[in-house]
Amino acid sequence: MPSCPNRTRSRDTPPTASILNPSRALDRAHLLRPAPAEPESTTPAQRENTAFPPPFPPEINRAKKKKKQHTADEMRLHLALLAALLTLAAAAQPPFRGYYYLLDCGAAASTTDSRGLEWLPDGGYVTGGEPHQLPDQGLLDPALATRRDFPHEPGKKFCYELPVDRNRRYLLRPTFFYGASSPPPPVFDLIVDGTFWTAVNTTDDVLAGSASYYEAVFGASGRNMSFCLGVNPDYTSAGPFINALQVIQLHDSVYNATNFTASAMGLIARTKFGSTDGVERYPNDTFNRYWQPFPDSKHAVSSTHNVTSADFWNLPPPGVFNTALVAEQDAPLVLQWPPIPLQNDSYYVALYFADTVSESSRTFNVYINDYSFYEGLTVTSAGLSVFATQWILSGLTRVILAPISGLPPLINAGEVFGLFPLGGYTFPRDAHALEAIKRSLQNIPDDWNGDPCMPHGYAWTGVTCDKGQIPRVISLNFSSMGLSGYLSSDIARLTALTDISFANNSLSGPIPNLSNLRNLTRLHLQDNKLNGTVPQTLGIITSLRELFLQNNELDGAVPLNLLLNQGLTYQFLPGNNFFPRPPR
Repeated sequence: MPSCPNRTRSRDTPPTASILNPSRALDRAHLLRPAPAEPESTTPAQRENTAFPPPFPPEINRAKKKKKQHTADEMRLHLALLAALLTLAAAAQPPFRGYYYLLDCGAAASTTDSRGLEWLPDGGYVTGGEPHQLPDQGLLDPALATRRDFPHEPGKKFCYELPVDRNRRYLLRPTFFYGASSPPPPVFDLIVDGTFWTAVNTTDDVLAGSASYYEAVFGASGRNMSFCLGVNPDYTSAGPFINALQVIQLHDSVYNATNFTASAMGLIARTKFGSTDGVERYPNDTFNRYWQPFPDSKHAVSSTHNVTSADFWNLPPPGVFNTALVAEQDAPLVLQWPPIPLQNDSYYVALYFADTVSESSRTFNVYINDYSFYEGLTVTSAGLSVFATQWILSGLTRVILAPISGLPPLINAGEVFGLFPLGGYTFPRDAHALEAIKRSLQNIPDDWNGDPCMPHGYAWTGVTCDKGQIPRVISLNFSSMGLSGYLSSDIARLTALTDISFANNSLSGPIPNLSNLRNLTRLHLQDNKLNGTVPQTLGIITSLRELFLQNNELDGAVPLNLLLNQGLTYQFLPGNNFFPRPPR
């Protein structure tokens, strides 16, 4: 089952998009015909900078001059050599470009599925959770035989950390199969970097004995992308789980009309109309997108001519053009699609057309919910696509193809995505400082991954952030966590801090210079193994009101600017080797 369009979460409901009039130019549909070859100076990045790509003229196919015929023996030799080269190339080339991940969650060893794709164990990409083996239920997909279960610790998020190429876009598809269970499976949140994506509820699919998958497209803003499962206490009393995770880099042209620096796309439906076969996916789709069949015996037709899908920006697999739904003569074709009601919001809609009759064409109008989506659309066997980047949908959706002249209208495939704004992110200097602090410590909590502050309600354990659009870290409470290691000097980069507590751990080494923390009011470092002297720079933090350093291995003299500070409550003893001994 694809992802649910309802993204509402009880603790932190994302704002709804403003309603746009579908007749406005901003929301118009755009026609894409197969494009002629571009000049060498044009790059994919330059194409992506065009917010609304201009229509392309039909490609002109010219007959090529016939070449000299080869003998039968020469042809057989050439074919044999070509087959050998293709075999070697297939063995050497990975199935997807750039960074990609096919993770079998909870598995101990890699597996290969029926399409020849290798799935790797997920243990190298996540620090929390426990593997769980599901009983053999005759599953066709080996990646569903195991799952990773995470504890029910409200407010925590458990993250997969995945190296990526910056400024590329990635398809993310987690899959969930809890297996036969009573009580119902847990409900939890999905989070990518600092953005709340959606809530996962697999109850209906479990009752039907099927797996659930959710799919979205996110842009990578850095060299690392975090995919997280969040424990929302308002849902259920069990922890999250996951069976499989696919992260696949898309080509620069795919969905390039969307501004991925501001939005992400959550899949609602991806459909191959008129098909009665199974799901079309890899290797037919080079990004392993799932094209679900939409059978209709009354209107379905098929064809055998080939459409060059490489000419389409979204690179649909050629097979989606081999089936279609065709209206009856002189009658409109009316589809309820997607087959589920949608909340009032902005959606990305792409429709794909190719005449099933070779060297033929037909012209018709396209309407969505009685609004004109595209008028006078002429479809040929070369194929074309029509898309809108911000189309308002609400409730059940009807797609209407109304004939104008000639052959009746048809449709081959379609995609609908919900658009949702990216969440905020932690102030970059604070995020980098926390990563450095994390590297200086051992036995850290297993949720210290992903964005340290975002989304709101999912900060790292012990970290408190303000509620700003770009949150700052204002408190570190790491007392009694069983930490070891040392106090990183990068703490001083968290300049919005008011409270620090590392009390009752096993930290060693000196106390760093914290004089940059002009807002610091409390510093609790008692009951550790800290050594060296007390920095005199602590005395110049005029906001400091509490300083607890007892039960460490500190020595030397306590600075006078601390002892003479009338507004400071301090405790240096027992423990430590101060000389002269300060007052208690």
